[in-house]
Amino acid sequence: MLARARWPENGDGPPAPVPGFVHSGFAPLVVAVADRCLRRRYGDGPLPAGNRTAVLLVSASGDRASATHVRATVAAGGRVGPLFFFQSVPNSVAGHVAARWGLDGPVVCLSPTGDGWNEGAAEADLLLYDGDAAQVLLVLIEQAPDGTPGEATAVLLGEGTRQ
Repeated sequence: MLARARWPENGDGPPAPVPGFVHSGFAPLVVAVADRCLRRRYGDGPLPAGNRTAVLLVSASGDRASATHVRATVAAGGRVGPLFFFQSVPNSVAGHVAARWGLDGPVVCLSPTGDGWNEGAAEADLLLYDGDAAQVLLVLIEQAPDGTPGEATAVLLGEGTRQ
């Protein structure tokens, strides 16, 4: 493991909003924990070109708050705002992190049916073993059922670092 971060850690309030993402704490939580993890390894970034760092986002429930909002809006006959179509795909926030940090490896999202850590670590192993990536930023996130941001963990794994 090259770096590790959690959200929240001591003294954390809600994560900062992320431009282009609305209504939900899902994207801000992903960005906050990914930034914290990458800063612990690389400072302020971005990483140099050719870093082959993948982003692997793992969440069983995805963005609950946005899904609930869209469901309620449609059920009421309302019109769903265009940003919800963009942010309803978890790859959008994973891509945001990749662009922000200059990560030029694959972007992968998983919805595990079992243990998120084990399934995410197995996918990270595949990305590293197959040579698709030299490093993998693995982000595990679950929002709380009430739509509050919840918790997230990010780990940066490199070739030969699997625990």
